[in-house]
Amino acid sequence: MATILRDLSYRYQWLYDGISRLAALTVGGEARFRQLALEGLSIDPEMQILDLCCGSGQATRYLVQRLAQSGKGFASNPVVGLDASPLSIQRSQKNVPEAAFVEGWAEAMPFEAEQFDLVHTSAALHEMKLDQLRQILREVHRVLKPGGVFTLIDFHQPTNPIFTPGLYGFFWLFETETAWELLKTNLVSELEAAGFVNPQQTLLAGGSLQRIQALKKQDDQEKNECKTPQNMSVPIVENQA
Repeated sequence: MATILRDLSYRYQWLYDGISRLAALTVGGEARFRQLALEGLSIDPEMQILDLCCGSGQATRYLVQRLAQSGKGFASNPVVGLDASPLSIQRSQKNVPEAAFVEGWAEAMPFEAEQFDLVHTSAALHEMKLDQLRQILREVHRVLKPGGVFTLIDFHQPTNPIFTPGLYGFFWLFETETAWELLKTNLVSELEAAGFVNPQQTLLAGGSLQRIQALKKQDDQEKNECKTPQNMSVPIVENQA
């Protein structure tokens, strides 16, 4: 069941933005939060990038900037943002006109197989029931090119008890039962079940956030060893307070 504050935050952009900035203080502010999923990854100007469940385009804007920086202002392909909400698509088109936005469901993406080099999602999977989440992971695997990377940021059961009251309070005010369920879900195992290999998990903000970067296996001719793509580097697992 959605809370009143949650409904209001989606109705009013200023409230949603304010909540996002407040929640991001645990990792050093919104700017750093939007960059967390891409830490340790190299971006090539020829890459095709999907921002999954892009919302109003806050993370999409950073993806566009990173892609442009990699090509010294030039990128071969626009970043693509996907969201099921028509209102979010309208907002994202206004906020990030340099990107291309598509309205559609993450469980059934309107894209060809093996289309993207990188799929990114930020604080979205906790909105999904477990069966939806598993279907989304299968879809991400489908639209990624062999050797492509899926990188995500989402909630995690805190490993430092100091962070537990803040996370739980946030959930009570703004989240639904699916967020609580995610705390009991092993995303690394779910990614492996969906076909991903070498998932690397980093815990942040006292374990209340997790970053996971996982690979889609290379083509059959390279199946003897799943290598990190030449233009990607997946960081080692580490815990950060």
